[in-house]
This record gives sequence, structure tokens and C-alpha cells, in this order.
Amino acid sequence: MAMRPRRSVLYVPGDNEHALEKAKKLAADSIIIDLEDSVSPANKEIARRHAISVIREGGFGTREAVLRVNPIETPWGMADLHAAIGAAPDAILIPKVSYPGDVIGTAKVVKAAEAAPNTRLWAMIETPMGIINAREIAACGPDPDNRLACFVLGTNDLLKESRARSSNNRFAVVPWLAMTLVAARAYGLDVIDGVYNDFKDDSGFRAECEHGRTLGMDGKTLIHPSQVAPCNEVFSPTEDEVAWARKIIKAFEEPENVRKGVITVEGKMVERLHLVMAKRVAAIAEAINARSRVEEPWF
Repeated sequence: MAMRPRRSVLYVPGDNEHALEKAKKLAADSIIIDLEDSVSPANKEIARRHAISVIREGGFGTREAVLRVNPIETPWGMADLHAAIGAAPDAILIPKVSYPGDVIGTAKVVKAAEAAPNTRLWAMIETPMGIINAREIAACGPDPDNRLACFVLGTNDLLKESRARSSNNRFAVVPWLAMTLVAARAYGLDVIDGVYNDFKDDSGFRAECEHGRTLGMDGKTLIHPSQVAPCNEVFSPTEDEVAWARKIIKAFEEPENVRKGVITVEGKMVERLHLVMAKRVAAIAEAINARSRVEEPWF
């Protein structure tokens, strides 16, 4: 079971050369090089050139390099998309995905341009219509031509569009997060939680990471390097979780249990659905350990 950790997903403005280079040394699992919200209209062309140069240069190691383009309907969107295809990042993040056609249409451009086979598509779910259509959008995932691998929640935009009030317990946002997550899981997609805006509020940030993990998120989008370490910690399986997962796997491998649907492990009833969960926990833990073995020390 091959897994790719997506615990920490850091946004970096495409026009910030220093930040782009620094990102290659951070412990983030994925780097989103942004051409959209964090870049002013005056800097769109500069940001595109810098971003494409950085992606082609490489040096991200095991970190995913993801390029968020501008919406196709904007003056920069189609140029961004074609430039991204040529640079062959690990993924292209499509903003403002509200309908399945937003993914399918982008995928057709990617296919027509003969993009690198490894380049995936990620979808920003950040509009009310995107939430309503989350199931139909996620259903694009099983078709390999669509390349869809991941949903990214845009909680700030959702709050703005819905006129809901922001709160520490995310009372208004939870139903949208849950709807999107269940839709994504039904079709085998990863889901990344939205950003936490106050990067100086360590306790608040950690609490929201815990909240996202409890909901089932794979990781969280970040706006500052200081958020990477605590995010990785929260979204990594604990030692106890890994140890329990390995016990379940080992128990089902025993000859007398190979064909059983339900067994007992340390006095607890364990079903094969728990075995599937255990294998995922063990695979994620191994993938995280593998990263630490091959990467240079992070600082």
C-alpha cells in the first residue's frame, strides 16, 4: 500500500523568490506555489515566470511541488495552465472548482497538451456551489483521464461567500467540511483542510489541526513556515496508533486468522475493516519514516 503523506501543505507566493527557495528546505510534505490569491494583478506575469523557473529547477526532494493557477476565465488563467503543463509539477491546483466541468475541462486541456503522466490535478473547494456539488466533482476521480487526486478546502472564501461568522470551534464550517470529506472519500480522494489565519496563535492553530484530524482530514494548508512542525506532529500517527495497527496486521496474518472476518486482539473485537485502517496507518508511518531517512536535516 503506497501512501504519500500530505500532512502539511504550505502556500508560497509565486512572486517571492526568497520564500520559494526556502520552501525547498522546509519539512512541509507539499508546497503550493501560488499564482492566484497571494499575488497582486501587477505581479501575475512575474510570479508565473518565477514559479515555472523554480519548478523546472527542481530541488524539492520528496516534497510535492503544486502550482495553483488563476481561474481559466481570468486574463492569466489559460497562460498559467499551459505554463504549468510545460513545467510538469507534481500537481496543478485548480481554484474555485464549483462544477464537475471545471475539473473535466481542465483535464482535457492537460491531456491535449500531452502533460507529463505524473502531473495530477487538485481541486479547490471554496464556493457554496462547490460544496453543493462536492459529490459530483469527486466522482471525476476514478476516471484516470481526469487526474484528480485531492480536494483542498478554501475556508476563508467559504466564510466570505456564505456570510457565516468565523469562530474557534468552526461551528458554521463543520457541515461543509464533513460534506466535502465524505464525498471525497467515496471516490478515493485526499482532503486538505483550510488555513488558520493567525500564525502567531500556536495553541489555536494546534487545536484546529486536532479538529481537522478528528474530522478525517489528511492534512492542513498553511500560510507560514512556523506552522509546519506542529501540523506534521498532529497529522502523523502516534507511536501508540502505529503499534496497535501493527498488532492488528500481525494478528490477521496468523494462519488461523487468515480467512476470518472478525478476531480478538488483546481482548478487543477487530474486524477486517480495522485491518484496512491499520494497513493505512502503518503505510503512512512508513512513508513518513522514509522521508526522514532520505532528506537532509530540516531547519
